[in-house]
Amino acid sequence: MTVLKTAIGLMSGTSMDGIDVALVRTDGEAVVERGPSLSVPYDSAFRARLKQGLEDAKTIAVRDERPGGLLPLERDLTLLHAKAVRLFVRRYGLRTDEMDVIGFHGQTVLHRPDQALTVQIGDGALLARETGIDVVFDMRANDMVHGGQGAPLVPIYHQALAHHLPPEQWPVCFVNIGGISNLTYLDRDGAIIGFDSGPGNALIDQWVEAHAGIPYDEGGRIASEGRVLMPLAERYLANPFFTAPARRSLDRNDFVPPTGSEAELSDGARTLAYVSAAAIFKSAEHLPQRPKTCVVCGGGRLNRIIMDDLAQLGEQQGAKVLRAEEPGFDGDAMEAEAWAYLAVRSVKGLPLTYPGTTGVSEPITGGVLARADARRIREPTKG
Repeated sequence: MTVLKTAIGLMSGTSMDGIDVALVRTDGEAVVERGPSLSVPYDSAFRARLKQGLEDAKTIAVRDERPGGLLPLERDLTLLHAKAVRLFVRRYGLRTDEMDVIGFHGQTVLHRPDQALTVQIGDGALLARETGIDVVFDMRANDMVHGGQGAPLVPIYHQALAHHLPPEQWPVCFVNIGGISNLTYLDRDGAIIGFDSGPGNALIDQWVEAHAGIPYDEGGRIASEGRVLMPLAERYLANPFFTAPARRSLDRNDFVPPTGSEAELSDGARTLAYVSAAAIFKSAEHLPQRPKTCVVCGGGRLNRIIMDDLAQLGEQQGAKVLRAEEPGFDGDAMEAEAWAYLAVRSVKGLPLTYPGTTGVSEPITGGVLARADARRIREPTKG
């Protein structure tokens, strides 16, 4: 008999806009029963602290270091996640004693795969004590120990979701547009390939915040009033990241927004929206064949300009572009769901990453398990 675990996933991504919470019942393999979800936004003051945390993290050389204000930020971030779990449990009439595990992503403040260095702040032991639920955290590090890029981790969850898609839609590509975009390629023979595909929302968010004082371009409204500055777009798309034979995972700061002298507000937003879409298909040139279907999740799917550009570029390549909701998924909650699923896999010792997703030497598990009674019982295998 298949034994299902009930898991909560917590995701705070590169957009740094808030915490996504989602419930999944799963065996950590083919069975996935998706439950409710919730998004809890950060206030502007905390977002400012997170941005400062990215600056403080630039001096980290050893992943346990917490320079500047990172240590109090880590504690407060963890307590906000605990508060989000309590809100989630109350809102949906759940009980914490029915939860088997929490998958806790934390907040990435530094990601340098070429140096085998990735830092996600978040105190798993504190979260376990605060919620009374076991927590799996720090799921990227063991992949790097074994030669991987530390990202993306979501492809194995995409594979579990994709089983019900009709055969005529394969090969299928899941595209997540967060601060950084990534894609997962799946075919009917079981191939699973995943990699970061380029800048997602981060450049647009930084651009409109700097020039309009707002955190993001809601629905692509600002971009809709501008035009694509093709020389500027082509400069981004000429980045060696897109043509390098080896795929690598990206840090939020690997691409920077244009200067104010290069564009005015709406043209800059329109150009960066085009770059977000074009980067996905440019990176898809590294796939073994063109996907027939692209399922788009993450906040970028709510920007209609990005989606229009994706649809046009997809049509040129024979790919149908769908919002995640069209085949029945939840485009806001998918990464949080994935972290719940990955936590169950971690507890069972199943692989989280594969040579085709992160470049790791072999399929490898990962994560640190913090027990709610404050005993840490398993850490990643070092080799």
